[in-house]
Amino acid sequence: MTTFLLRRLVNYLVLVIVATSFAYLLAGAALDPRSNYQGRNPPPPEYVVDKTLNEYNLNDKTPLLERYVTWAGNVATGDFGKTWEGVSVNEEVGRRIGVSLRLIILGVVLGSVTGVFIGAYAAVKQYGAFDRGSTFGSFVILSIPTVVIAVLLQVSAVFANDILGLKFFQYTGEYTPGLEGGLLTHALDRVQHLVLPTLTLALTQVATYSRYQRNMMLDVLGSDFVRTAMAKGLRRRTALIKHALRTALIPAVTYFAFTFGVLLAGTTFTEKIFGWHGMGELLIDSISRNDINSVAAVACFAAIAVLIAGLLSDIFYAILDPRVRIR
Repeated sequence: MTTFLLRRLVNYLVLVIVATSFAYLLAGAALDPRSNYQGRNPPPPEYVVDKTLNEYNLNDKTPLLERYVTWAGNVATGDFGKTWEGVSVNEEVGRRIGVSLRLIILGVVLGSVTGVFIGAYAAVKQYGAFDRGSTFGSFVILSIPTVVIAVLLQVSAVFANDILGLKFFQYTGEYTPGLEGGLLTHALDRVQHLVLPTLTLALTQVATYSRYQRNMMLDVLGSDFVRTAMAKGLRRRTALIKHALRTALIPAVTYFAFTFGVLLAGTTFTEKIFGWHGMGELLIDSISRNDINSVAAVACFAAIAVLIAGLLSDIFYAILDPRVRIR
């Protein structure tokens, strides 16, 4: 198993390098940092602009491949360069990465675990009220874009706070600026701000996993090994959890890495709508400001996050399927 995981890890590292490199080359070809200096009054001299862009390795007069070699050499030492304003990209990413990870990790755990159990229970209660209700709810959620879900939750929070007089849900920012009180007060305030963005990401995950897990569970419920386990005297609940659910989870953990990329896209819009200053917001702002180095850094973060999800998927697959450990 160790050899299998090490081989996969090496493959993933190569993919991270390729994905980040392509992101830099695409951003370098499409974005124009020089345009940020145009339209100023008085206009800066061209030689000043060239000198500034050369300092940040953003001058479009330098061949793209030459800029890429310089950038790649810096990245190899852990330096993603500077923004067009001269701010360290490393510092900007370091400030924002924890914000995004908070949303992503909670969204993944809450969404995938809840979705798996809803789907498995719906399969056991096939065509029952729970199965029909969860199916209807999942299709409704899947038909609504993440942006719309975020806005609906935000509007609902405004209604609950202003009309009903509830003050639990906070819908703007990561925390309340200038809040007085102790550690418990600040922790509760963080939770209040975290609920709606996390729920926005988790709902789509719940709907997706519940549909997927229901189908996988139905495929194994009538299998011979499940009937044999119950024929040997194993209780039905134990047989369903230990044998049916474990087997049905194998395709779900494989699917995990692919849904993680969708979650990252959802995080981008969620952060912008709820005013969270994370990597998603940085990506949108970087593209609008023609900030090549920041775009490449965010792409690297996304590639690493997706490939870590793929590695975790491989580990869970090996745990659930002993044949992988044998190979």
